[in-house]
Amino acid sequence: MEKLQNYYRSFEKEMGYNRFDENSFQANQTFLLFIHMLLTTEVAEVAEEFRSMFDLSEKYLSEGYSDVEAMEMAKESIREDLGKELADCLAYILKLANYFEYDLETELYSKLEEIKRTRKKY
Repeated sequence: MEKLQNYYRSFEKEMGYNRFDENSFQANQTFLLFIHMLLTTEVAEVAEEFRSMFDLSEKYLSEGYSDVEAMEMAKESIREDLGKELADCLAYILKLANYFEYDLETELYSKLEEIKRTRKKY
C-alpha cells in the first residue's frame, strides 16, 4: 500500500495536481470539500453499477436463466465499469490519505485487528 501511495503522490506531482497554498485555511477547506464531493460522487457511481447489475440479473431471470447464471452474467456485464469506478474511489482515498499523511496499510491492518478484538467480545 505504501508503494501505491508513493506512486499516487508522484503521479499528482507529475500531473501538476495539488497546487494550492497549503498554509491557507480557505485553500485547504476548498480542497477537502472538493475531494469529498468527488469521492461521494464516485461511491454513488459504484452503487449505480450495483443497480445495473441487479436490473440485469432480473432481466436474465425473466429470460429463464437460473439465479446463479443470472447473477454471474450480470456481474460480468458490469465488471469493467465497476473496476473503473472502484479505481476512482481508491484514487480519492489515496489523495486524502496522503493529504493527512496516513499510512493506509498500517491503518487498514489496525482496523482489521480492532474488528477481530471487537468480534471476540461477542
